[in-house]
Amino acid sequence: MIIDDAHYDAIVIGSGAAGGTVASALAAKGRTVLILERGGSLAREDQNVADVDLFRKDRYHPDEQWFGTDGDPFNPQAIYALGGNTKIWGAVLERMREPEFDGLAFQGGKAPAWGVRYAEMAPWYDQAEALYRVHGQAGLDPTEPARTVAYPHPPRPIEPFLEPLRSALQRQGCRPYDLPLTWSEDADDPTGDAELFGVDAALRHGGTSLRTGARVTRLHVNPSGTEVRGVEAEICGQRWLFRGDQVVLAAGAINTPAILLASSSDPHPEGLANGSGQVGRNLMKLQLSAILQRASEQNSGTYPRSLGINDYYWGDKNVSFPLGHIESGGGVLQDPLFAESPPVLSLVTRLLPNEALKRLAVRSVCWWATSAVLPDPDNRVTLRNNRIRIHYLPNNLEAHDRLVYRWLDTLQAVEADPLTRVVNRTWIHPRGEAPMAVMGFACGTCRMGADPGSTVVDLEGRCHGIGNLTIADASVFPSCPGLSPGLTVIANALRLADRLP
Repeated sequence: MIIDDAHYDAIVIGSGAAGGTVASALAAKGRTVLILERGGSLAREDQNVADVDLFRKDRYHPDEQWFGTDGDPFNPQAIYALGGNTKIWGAVLERMREPEFDGLAFQGGKAPAWGVRYAEMAPWYDQAEALYRVHGQAGLDPTEPARTVAYPHPPRPIEPFLEPLRSALQRQGCRPYDLPLTWSEDADDPTGDAELFGVDAALRHGGTSLRTGARVTRLHVNPSGTEVRGVEAEICGQRWLFRGDQVVLAAGAINTPAILLASSSDPHPEGLANGSGQVGRNLMKLQLSAILQRASEQNSGTYPRSLGINDYYWGDKNVSFPLGHIESGGGVLQDPLFAESPPVLSLVTRLLPNEALKRLAVRSVCWWATSAVLPDPDNRVTLRNNRIRIHYLPNNLEAHDRLVYRWLDTLQAVEADPLTRVVNRTWIHPRGEAPMAVMGFACGTCRMGADPGSTVVDLEGRCHGIGNLTIADASVFPSCPGLSPGLTVIANALRLADRLP
């Protein structure tokens, strides 16, 4: 084993929304920071795919197999690179709603409260939106939480054909709003991500070091098991050991518990920080369904996500329990999530030539329906022979089905409106659900809370009983929001970084 000569104030494992953000915040405080990233820099051509090639290749699947509930192997959609999964996210950064922090009652049960109120998170949301240059407009979304400052930048212009679609939705009583988007203003790579706003920002400070191609395999503790004394990583086939005063684990909701479980020792026989037996449990994965409309004219197929609709977020005229969120999916030729589970297109991509597939894609309008799930201790991440295994059965399914059918009714009403000419009337709207392989919105596997007997970290992200180990990614979420968790990950990472010595 090679022992690194340097000693750091903080070692950050992972460079995605959590890790990149924590690293930049600690570096700005003058700390010496080491970032360990399993991947390298993602090639520009892989960041900006906008062609039918997105449907032909498993471009965003690492050469790694996980095992699902049925025991069969699958290749996850995951990015091991600087910036992590933010390299392929939809760039939508929304705040969780106030009641989601307090514990919502769903049809299938009540979600746990976070122990942190929205009012405590609001200043960190402000900072997160400023750091990631979020473009948006307040006051349009009926579910929008309270805020004291405006968005840092005005909303991005949307594709011209979407404006009459916005008007058509308004005629049906919906209140569409401009999705808040992180934007870099770089014409060649406009979408903001954690490499740009996190890693690059950290590296501008002289005390930050970066090691890519560093797959962390385990954490070593002192004899009493109360502190992490070393971080072991495999780099170019060699074992390295790095040492730091503080260790921040931000490898994502699957790999973070996997690292803890692989770090078992005499003081921690069931895995590091697993005295409660909760490491890896309570996996939650946002329910995602893509729904297609047929456009009357072709579009570019390469525009960003644009419109959000939360009129059914808390329920509808028939039910009083939460249903979820709707947003326009952007151009289907540049949406890796859509390419993972495209309705209808998945059946024909192997048969149609490229030009025919492209003609079909650019006449499509995609909508995403998203719904929360409840934590379930049986939904979990485990290790067997050092291989990741995931047992997951989704819940809150009826609420999501209601959301999908409620939206289908809305689309049919829009298409029946004689003033609507931007989409064609059709009786069938193809739809598809994101498969198990999509893990970009996973959370909950190292939940936070005040009780060491039922949680993994405290309310400041520190592992119970391990003084210098903090978990900063979405694995600490006690519950699953009904929309993208990205901004909450960033805001919480800023909050935790502020509390680190």
